Amino acid sequence: MSLERVNPDGLSPPTGFSHAVTATGSRLVFLAGQTALDPTGKPVPGTLPEQFEHALGNLLTALRAAGGKPSDLARVTVYATDVASYRTHAPELGRIWRRLAGRDYPAMAVIGAVRLWDEECLVELDGVAVLE
Repeated sequence: MSLERVNPDGLSPPTGFSHAVTATGSRLVFLAGQTALDPTGKPVPGTLPEQFEHALGNLLTALRAAGGKPSDLARVTVYATDVASYRTHAPELGRIWRRLAGRDYPAMAVIGAVRLWDEECLVELDGVAVLE
């Protein structure tokens, strides 16, 4: 399995994401949207960074259960109920990402959402990974 992160000179420098990721492998893992839910399915209260950390942890738990690791992530989409708050907290969110998932950044997008399935949740992450 191989993932190549592509960041062409003609685009703005990426910060915390890759512009493109090429993948060669034999297994795709599609990861469902994960929010800050505890093991009983109840939303964990907290700030956007706290919920981001919990949601990312849940996403990585699902990935590991499927046999993958953070560096196998080719694509992650973040849904935020307050994009302005997400931008304000971006440096802290980046530190959380690096601590939990490392520096092999997938192609990413942040999308504003009016609300998520569980109203108390502020952020949701889904993704695609490529495994051997």
